[in-house]
Amino acid sequence: MAPTPPENTGAVREVHRFDETRLDVWLGEHVDGYTGSLQVRQFEGGQSNPTYWLADRERQYALRKKPPGKLLPSAHAVDREFTVMRALDETDVPTAKMYALCEDDSVIGTSFFVMEFVPGRIFWKAQVEGVDRDERASIYEELIRVLAAIHNVDLEKTGLTEYGRHGGYVERQVKRWTKQYVASQTADVGAMDRLIEWLSANIPGDDATTLVHGDYRLDNMIFHPTEPRALAVIDWELSTLGHPLSDLAYICMLYDVVLPKTGGLLGVDFDATGIPSEEAFVARYCELTGRSGVPDLAYYKAFSLFRLAAIAQGVYKRSLQGNASSETASMFGAAVPHLAGIACGLVGIG
Repeated sequence: MAPTPPENTGAVREVHRFDETRLDVWLGEHVDGYTGSLQVRQFEGGQSNPTYWLADRERQYALRKKPPGKLLPSAHAVDREFTVMRALDETDVPTAKMYALCEDDSVIGTSFFVMEFVPGRIFWKAQVEGVDRDERASIYEELIRVLAAIHNVDLEKTGLTEYGRHGGYVERQVKRWTKQYVASQTADVGAMDRLIEWLSANIPGDDATTLVHGDYRLDNMIFHPTEPRALAVIDWELSTLGHPLSDLAYICMLYDVVLPKTGGLLGVDFDATGIPSEEAFVARYCELTGRSGVPDLAYYKAFSLFRLAAIAQGVYKRSLQGNASSETASMFGAAVPHLAGIACGLVGIG
């Protein structure tokens, strides 16, 4: 019996269609055990790299490809996603099994890779709705465990020593996002100006280098259908070698802010919900990674908020140039001073 498509898939959107017959032939040549009778559906949501559910007569797969159109040279790096997930196959980091990478644009229009489809649960909200206290606590323990596992990856054993530059990560990131913010600036935002100056002048001296995910959060994990166990970390598009505290802070900023899609942990009753306090979260992370503490966490959280503000500014400018609704435009425009203000408060620069 042929597999049934997951509920969170639909017909392939017009802009993302491709020659399914050519893909069928390619799969037969490059994926061991592929049995034909290809089914193709597209996952819902706004992934920057379009993602599809595939099935043959017996097995299910997932395909991620570069989007169509003109792209920045370093953007939508599906080859890097494939490389890192394949390298992590024998580690404590849960990832889907990789089958094959195709960099021949003549097959379906852009580069793509095929991997195992991992059925399970994705928790879209930081407060983990729909589970009891004990399971919620276990889910957060797994979130911390997997983050530590990523940062504990042996770069030499996994062949990832050249996956990014060693050292100077924070300085490069501050410069990169400052440049992107300035390029999309539409008005003076005093909090952003103060933040840029402070972040540039106060880069921490601890220059550790590990594998970093770049977008590590609860909704980028697939959990077992009935157990609080992570089966796969997904969306490795922004992964590189960098400072591990950038990943930690990216999660911990949810203790200080509420975001539109994922919500946040501001004001949460930790005892009642089973969610760890920020202090408990950080202490457990330090225990699993051998750190004695995280004295510069406020810096990294401020940077994470700055990066989000810079992204929001870019979306805001593009919405002004295009046909996005005024409601959408105003939401992103208002987010810039709001996020920057929270970041300034965290590091005491008002």
